[in-house]
Amino acid sequence: MPGLKTNEVPGTRAVLRHYRMSATKARQVLDLVRGQDVDRAQEILASTPREAARVVGKVLASAAANARHNDGLDPEELYVSACYADEGATAKRWRPRARGRATRIRKRTCHITVIVSRLDEERLARKRSTIAAAAATRSRRVAASRRGEGRAARRAEEAEAQVTEEQGAEELVTEETETGVEAEAEGEEPAAEGEEPAAEGDADTDAEHDAEEED
Repeated sequence: MPGLKTNEVPGTRAVLRHYRMSATKARQVLDLVRGQDVDRAQEILASTPREAARVVGKVLASAAANARHNDGLDPEELYVSACYADEGATAKRWRPRARGRATRIRKRTCHITVIVSRLDEERLARKRSTIAAAAATRSRRVAASRRGEGRAARRAEEAEAQVTEEQGAEELVTEETETGVEAEAEGEEPAAEGEEPAAEGDADTDAEHDAEEED
């Protein structure tokens, strides 16, 4: 007895008909997301630089929206159970060539179908455990980051307090130096530059010399 056909897979589907692309190009992208979770499939399509990836992404989003609104399913619990591309109508055109000949141009179209279904309990439990583990890891990283920020803040406060103490000590030394200089200035004025104070012996000698000149 033959198995279940692809177009008979149960689930919620979305179909895009008569898209101007060959079925071969669409199938190359569909093979990347078949059997993947909806979230993972969207990530793969977002990072695939092909036109078919953009189109398949829209069809996948439509299928997930149909499952949510029509069947009441959670989009996070869905996966791509089946996806395929059928050949559509082919438009035939003619291109003139040398010596009066003509070449046929085939403008192909395709029908893209994406079917999403709910994950089984085993895969769903595995996915939930993975999400929980990722959330726990993120919480630990956030807590460690916050502890690091707290330590950095305390270090900054200690450094600022140390700088303040050093500035206070420098200001105190400057005030003491200025006070000593003022005290010296009040006691005795220093002699001018290049001028030496006169001695007592030199003054007596000058007086005697003036008296002899008068005689």
